[in-house]
Formats: sequence, C-alpha cells, structure tokens
Amino acid sequence: MPDIIHLLPDYLANQIAAGEVVQRPASVVKELLENAIDAKATSVQLIVKEAGKQLIQVVDNGIGMSETDARMCFERHATSKIKSTEDLFRIRTMGFRGEAMASIAAVAQVELKTRPHNAEAGTKLIVEGSAIVAQEPVVTPAGTSIAVKNLFYNVPARRNFLKTNAVEMRHILDEFQRVALAYPEIAFSLYHNDVEVFNLHASKLSQRIIGIFGNNYKEQMALCDEETPFLSVRGYIGKPEFAKKTRGEQFFFVNNRFIKSGYLNHAVMTAFEGLLPKESYPFYVLFIDIEPDKIDINVHPTKTEIKFDDEKTVYAIVHSAVRKSLGAHNIAPSLDFDGDVNFAPLQPIRIQNNEQGFEQERTTFSSSGFSAPAPKRVSSAGWEQLYEPLRNQPTGEERISSAASVNLLDDAFAADTSPATSNKTLQVHQKYLLVQVKSGIMVIDQQAAQERILYEKYMTSLQKKVVTSQTLLFPQTIELSPADAALVKELKAEFLELGFQFEDFGGNTIILNAIPADVQAANEKELLEELVEQYKNNLATLKLDTRENLARAIAKRLAGRLQTRMSELEMNSLVDKLFACEVPNYTPGGLKTLVIMELSQLHDLFQKN
Repeated sequence: MPDIIHLLPDYLANQIAAGEVVQRPASVVKELLENAIDAKATSVQLIVKEAGKQLIQVVDNGIGMSETDARMCFERHATSKIKSTEDLFRIRTMGFRGEAMASIAAVAQVELKTRPHNAEAGTKLIVEGSAIVAQEPVVTPAGTSIAVKNLFYNVPARRNFLKTNAVEMRHILDEFQRVALAYPEIAFSLYHNDVEVFNLHASKLSQRIIGIFGNNYKEQMALCDEETPFLSVRGYIGKPEFAKKTRGEQFFFVNNRFIKSGYLNHAVMTAFEGLLPKESYPFYVLFIDIEPDKIDINVHPTKTEIKFDDEKTVYAIVHSAVRKSLGAHNIAPSLDFDGDVNFAPLQPIRIQNNEQGFEQERTTFSSSGFSAPAPKRVSSAGWEQLYEPLRNQPTGEERISSAASVNLLDDAFAADTSPATSNKTLQVHQKYLLVQVKSGIMVIDQQAAQERILYEKYMTSLQKKVVTSQTLLFPQTIELSPADAALVKELKAEFLELGFQFEDFGGNTIILNAIPADVQAANEKELLEELVEQYKNNLATLKLDTRENLARAIAKRLAGRLQTRMSELEMNSLVDKLFACEVPNYTPGGLKTLVIMELSQLHDLFQKN
C-alpha cells in the first residue's frame, strides 16, 4: 500500500491557520492594536480604507523592532511573550501565541516599517502570501507601522464571504472600542477613508467612556470599586433608568483583556434584579484584576473566552461589587435604621359619597404611618351607574367575520370562536381587550396585536417598495454613536422603503427629514435610536434577513408606544385588522396575541357545575 500521509506546504498550512485567526478585517485590527499595546505604545493610530478590505494600517510609537525581529515576527509560533510552559500561567501581555502576524501575512500583502528608539535607521519589509519579497533600510519614526493591504487577495473565495463595507466597519468599530476602553491611558485615533472617526486623548476611564459613547453617559455612570485579596473589580455601571433594550454597551475585561462571559453577565443582572424595566439591560464597563495563574486564557485563538480557577468566588465578588455600588449611589433601596420609626396618632375622617351611595373611612397620616380601611357599604342605591359605560358599547356582530381568519387560531380555540350575537368590546387597564365570542370570552393583548398588525404592514411595504412618508416641519439633527451611524447608513435603502428620509450631515450626524406617514410626529430622535437598538438586539439573538429584522424592530417599538386609552372605533378597528392578518394569533416573535376563555373555564372559576 503506497504512503498517503504527507506534510502540507508552509503556505497552505499558514492559510489554514489564518482561517482561525483572521476571519474578517476586524480580526486584523484586533491583532495589530494588541501588538501595539504590547510594544508599550502611548499613541496608536488606526487607518482604514474600504472597511479594511483595501487597507488596514496601525501606526504606534512603541519600542520598535530590530532587523532580525522584524523578519522573525512573520514566522509561525515566533513570539517574544513567552519562553516556557510556566509562562503560560503568568501572561500579562495581550498576545502570546505567535500566530497573528504569520496568519495575516498568509492572506494579505503586508508592509512593515519599524525602528527601535536607539537606532538611527529602521527596517522595511514587504511580505506577500507568507513570502518576504523585499527588505531594505528605511528612514522612519521610532515605533512600528504595519500596513495590511488587499486582505484575502490570494483567497478569493474567502473574500467573497465578506459583508458590505458598512457591516465590516461596524465590526472594526467594535474591536477598536474594546481596546480603547481597556487602555484609557493610551491615545487612540481612527480614520476611515481619510475621515476622522475617533480622536481619543489619554485620559481617565470615565472620560474615555464619554469620548466613545457620547456626553449623555455622564449622567448615567455610577462608580464600581471593590478590592478583595482574591481579585479586584473596578469600573462603571449604568443607572437603571438609563437601561436599554439591547446588550450593546456591556463590557468585561479580565487583566485588561476583553472577554465574553454569560456567567459573569448573570452576576451583574441578578445584582440589578428588581431595578430594571422589563426586557432591559444595563450599561457596564467592568475590569477584573486577578493573578494570571488563577485563569486560563489559552482556550481559543481569539482569546475572548476564559476559564477561572474558582468561578463561583468570582461570580460572588462581581455580584457583591455591583450591588454595593447601586446601594452607595442610592440606586438600590435600603433600610434606614437610624430614622424615627414612631407612628403619629391616626385620625379617621368619614366621607359620604351621596352619588354612589358608598361611605368610606379615610385616614390622615403623618410621618411614615398610614392606614387604609376597606370601603363600608351603606346603600345599594345607584350601583347601576357603575355599569353605564358598558350599556353604551356598540355591538360588533361582524367583528370576526371571516371563517378563514378564525381557522388560523390554535386547534384548541378554533372549535367555536365566532362572536356572539350582541358581543361587546371592553378595554381593560389600557392593555387588554375583552371580546365576547360564542364559546366564551376572547382576551386580546393590545400591544401584541398592534405588533402583529404593524409587522405585516411594514413587511408588505418593504416587499412592494410602497413608500408613504410625512415630511417633518422642522428637520431633526440626530447625532449617533459611530457604530449606530454606520448601521443607519448601511440600512438607508430599507429605511427609505419604510418611509424614513434622511441625509448624511458628516461624521456621525444625520438630518432626519421625514418619517413613516402613520407614525405620530413626536420624539423622532428617540424613535430612530429605539429602532436601531431593537434591530441590533434582533441581530444578536435571531438569524433574520435585513428586511424582516427591520420590520420586526419598528413593529415592536411602535407597538410599545401605543398602550393608550382607545375609543370604541379604535377598538373595533384593532380587532378587525388583527383578524385580517395572515397569522393573527401570534406576534412575529412567537408570543400569543390572544387567548380564549371558554364558558366551562369560567364556570370552574366560580365553582359552578
């Protein structure tokens, strides 16, 4: 039998290894920025063209490299960070695997210029597909400049998998922000297609957060600082009232390395328990400093996963630190044991309501004492007046007129759900609608129904490209974060099909000129920000195409604004529109829009046979 196992050529082995390290332009940005930090740079400049597909260049003022080191850095498993197995458990640097530069050089054209501070001349190298094609001395500032050009030029199939420039640029911004947050003492700047996106001076962490995310973060940050013999936790958390519907601004750093950890995120979320609105997520930037031998970062080439020697203790300390910070800033409720807890004498006041025929005892209160006795019935006269609103409700015999619509309900409810001869619609707590049907009572979730109706409407608009807009009397100037601005510009065509019209004002600012025709003209900036936020939240949890994601996002956000008192006409219209939908009984996210309570269930509630 002939031998069939053979060694792969170096260029092919490097390309395979590059598949793990270099997944997209943002991967290159991350590795080059981390190398600049390990080189003890105090100023780092990132220059990007065509979202990194054409050029990614990082210029730093670090220690630089000698001629030999410049050549060696492109070899696989060549590193200055570790020398022995023991060093793996004492890592303080960002890189250590010795794979990044070799992987980048395997799939791009790289130009390196570097000079140590004590040398008069530097070294210039040109590498293409892992091969050094040119080397010469060069006059260059102290430090290192690495230009990565034409990424995946020799792997065209891989290049075809790259997303649009707007998508790739968002990923680059994410990596840039993570590194810039981790090292506020280093100055960072970012240029995309010769336009300055960030210019961050060396500063404190709080100033760095504001520089990246905007001035509105000044009000919402609460300091978190906890020191223990095992580890320390420092950073900032957001106040609950500023929580968002997406997990966007949540950052954990362990020894200044950004990590992703659902376990630690749970520790933070449980500390906020009872303080956050439903389906909201707080902002936080937290740094955990721990001895390197207590963690293992050699889990994945991207180094965003980490293992703790005692993760339960880490969880408990993080939870305690966040909870303590909330209490220190009077965000979490606490008991005051020093206050006067003596109650003042209570004086009841008797009030006679002649119209309704009820007499109640109300109690005045002083300090923190109070009393609320139950109402006392003294007469049954006039009770009919309580039900007058129901007497005036119009009938709606044709409200659920289509048998086809009824058949779309769950099989359990589809047997007999047509409305009774004289059914009525009643709004309860501005959240639910009660509709009488032959088999019992139908309860409709007002917000969920609105979401289903709006979703199908906007999906139709996006598919048919039917644009209906209302022009704003005064155009709104809206400043977004760099990541959100990139996303809005990426989705400009879809926004236009929904009815939004805006123009680029330069930088991260847009001018909003029009909104969808049926959207109330108020708080347009908030609406756009909420829409972008919901879109990103869907993007993180669901695999949807752009149009469906956007339709879901705007439907959910607008429906959340429509919890108001409804007129008879509006209630009837909502029910009619719901049963005109293709799938009336579920929201796009799979939640029920309605339930049926059959007469037998109602009898059971009152223990009737």
